[in-house]
Amino acid sequence: MPLIADPTSRISALADIEESQRGTRYAIGAGSIIDSFVKIKPAGGCGDLLIGERVVINSGCVLYTGNGIVIGDDCAIAANCVLAPVNHEYSRRDMLIRDQRFKPSRGGIVIGKDVWIGAGCVLLDGAVVEDGAVIGAMSLIRGHVEAYSVNIGTPLRQIGWRH
Repeated sequence: MPLIADPTSRISALADIEESQRGTRYAIGAGSIIDSFVKIKPAGGCGDLLIGERVVINSGCVLYTGNGIVIGDDCAIAANCVLAPVNHEYSRRDMLIRDQRFKPSRGGIVIGKDVWIGAGCVLLDGAVVEDGAVIGAMSLIRGHVEAYSVNIGTPLRQIGWRH
């Protein structure tokens, strides 16, 4: 399925957006920016990538579509983040990991509105970041993050609130 980008969005000529062979839909909202060296790859599922309005995804980010990614309006995703809404199966010793395919979906990745994700963060399948949350650089997100909370680290821990 083709990329559907609002005419006011800006996608760098140096971004690498792979076409899906399974029908994954990519939609980029008005005024959003996909910076240079952002990689969008349909891998591990046929989930859609839905990017809201006025979202900025900075250089070096990698988005695997997997079980789907939804990013709300007015979000900022700093450089070198990885969004991976997919998990490899690995339990069988008698089989190569790559041949075991993928585990069932945990719901993809959902990022609310007005969220800031700092540089080098990793978001995994099942991550839900509610509106207004802040995630500090180099954090790992794999579960639920409360609205307007400020969070850092691996494992992720809440250190405060936006006022």
